[in-house]
Amino acid sequence: MPNFRYKGRTGRGQAVTGEIEAETSDAVAAQLMNTGITPVEIDAVAERELDQRRAAGIFRPRTSLDDLILFSRQMYALTKSGVPLARGLRGLAESTRNERLREAVGEIVEDLESGRDLAGSMSRHPEIFGPMYVNIVRVGENSGTLEESFKRLATYLQRDRDTRQRVKSALFYPTIVVIAIFIAIAILTVWVIPAFSGMFARFDAELPWATRVIIATSDFAREHWLWIFGLIVAAIIGFRWWSKSPSGRPTWDRWKMNLPVVGSIVRRATLARFARGFATSFRAGVPLTRALALVSRSLDNAYLAERIDGMRDGVERGESLHRSAAATGIFTPLVLQMIQVGEETGSVDDMLDEVADFYEQEVAYELENLSAAIQPILIIAVGIMVLILALGIFLPLWSLGGAAL
Repeated sequence: MPNFRYKGRTGRGQAVTGEIEAETSDAVAAQLMNTGITPVEIDAVAERELDQRRAAGIFRPRTSLDDLILFSRQMYALTKSGVPLARGLRGLAESTRNERLREAVGEIVEDLESGRDLAGSMSRHPEIFGPMYVNIVRVGENSGTLEESFKRLATYLQRDRDTRQRVKSALFYPTIVVIAIFIAIAILTVWVIPAFSGMFARFDAELPWATRVIIATSDFAREHWLWIFGLIVAAIIGFRWWSKSPSGRPTWDRWKMNLPVVGSIVRRATLARFARGFATSFRAGVPLTRALALVSRSLDNAYLAERIDGMRDGVERGESLHRSAAATGIFTPLVLQMIQVGEETGSVDDMLDEVADFYEQEVAYELENLSAAIQPILIIAVGIMVLILALGIFLPLWSLGGAAL
């Protein structure tokens, strides 16, 4: 989606500027109005400028979740102790190791000294501070609970990081095994099978069909390896382009959640992030529809983001949150019941925290059993490879050895 640079004024008349990623300028205006900002000017950021920003920052380390968590905790300590923001941020800029974050904090200090508010200053750095982060800070500024906003953000980011790390750790072992299998197949095809092929040719014996297929495959791979490599690279590039395109990304994200074994883990982990982020935003005072819009944009799943946007549209039409959530078809009956109870009792944020805990517990349970679920698949894959080699290579060797004896 394109980026838009805006200028506006808060309800107190303070001038604010920043950038927002949205489909159109009308969508930007709607988002700003939902947060209490009256837009004055909205301009699209030129693609050339965006490319220059990407090129300028390509060799600098990205701001990780760990950096943002540490920054949020430090900001919570500073605001709670009553240290002036500009002075506290100047100290953080001197001690921050991440170059991008250090430069951003330095520019925020300059903006604060020129009269801009903290949320507006952060919004000028969307590559570090996302829309949900900025809006929670803005609500904290307007309500006088800035320290609580940073505390909620630190807790939310910490749990988000823990969930992601658990998923990555669980998928590390199967990924290494699959890569090792492909490397073994490549070594056999390029070096081992040609050696056996020369030996079989010297005996001029009738070979089994499986052996002939394996040798023909090996010869084809060695003769046309450049074309094969080029096709693989082109397929990877084409897939990455398609999976990031507006039409392909929702489809790929939906397929990821339907993959065997790991699909349910991806689905539940993403829904846990949604519930936790929604509860954090709603508890901080962000309006309901605005919180749904912010959380949908913070998810790394375009398919679920579309469903969350459908929830927001339903709420804007006057439907209840429970009915809108049920219409998406992505929540279990138990979760829908918890959302309904939260609406009836006026504790939607608490119920959403319970939903997040529920999904995170399911993710933790499935991750513990992931190795046991994937191990039979890997064993079958290795067994098939060994069977092919036995039928195609060792069986003719045994036959030739018996004939020689």
